[in-house]
Amino acid sequence: MAGLLAFGSLAPKTKNLVVAGGLSAFVFGVYFYTMRAVGGTDELQLFTVSDGAPNRRNVLLVIAHPDDESMFFSPTINYLISRGHNVYLMCLSIGNADGMGNTRKDELYQACLVLKVQPQQVKILDHPDLQDGFGLVWDRGLLSKTIKEEVSTHHIDTVITFDNYGVSGHCNHCDVHYGIRKLLEDASERRIEAWELVSSSILRKYIGPVDIWLSMLLATKSDSRVAHCLLNEQPLKSFSAMAAHSSQWVWFRKLFVSFSSYTYVNTLRRID
Repeated sequence: MAGLLAFGSLAPKTKNLVVAGGLSAFVFGVYFYTMRAVGGTDELQLFTVSDGAPNRRNVLLVIAHPDDESMFFSPTINYLISRGHNVYLMCLSIGNADGMGNTRKDELYQACLVLKVQPQQVKILDHPDLQDGFGLVWDRGLLSKTIKEEVSTHHIDTVITFDNYGVSGHCNHCDVHYGIRKLLEDASERRIEAWELVSSSILRKYIGPVDIWLSMLLATKSDSRVAHCLLNEQPLKSFSAMAAHSSQWVWFRKLFVSFSSYTYVNTLRRID
């Protein structure tokens, strides 16, 4: 009773922090229990050859806005880096919808350092026709041409991006997907292997680490050549990476990173 009275006397902001901290601790507890139960990720071997030996890739992750890498793709990045793949990141805008583009650009570099992606392997565009915003349609031909240049520069053999829903339905996310599809239509680029991050239902999106069970169950029913379930072995690193986006690190994004299934597991599907 005394504890409840003490909590009631706290300032609203302090209450929010206490509640958010408690919920985050609970979710991470569920995560560690789940990882122990499923046995970690030793059985997950994306980008290997037939004998199980690593097949080192030059991987290009293509995103729309600064913070996409931390909010949605951190399990994939952590997996690839831990397996020795060479990861490049291409962000197609500086996220200037609110006039904070230069700040968000700097924050992306900091977040990538947390995720062990080196600054020289990060490219951030500020093209006048590729600006952040709902309702701003990005030209697929321009996207294809721009991404192709990066693919050629770094001898990329694997591209990873959003699927056609783009996790949140943001038009810029969807346009990136279709830009890469257009790139793959080019006969000279058929050597590239492309994968998309599968968007989940609203229910699965916010059940945090519990979605590991569902993702793994669905993965066992899929051909490993066309779909992979990647578990995040370092969710605290993902949390730290998102925190590096300090201009975006408001209370609801803290809750998002804690409860989003994309912090704990990514399902990648081959783009035909």
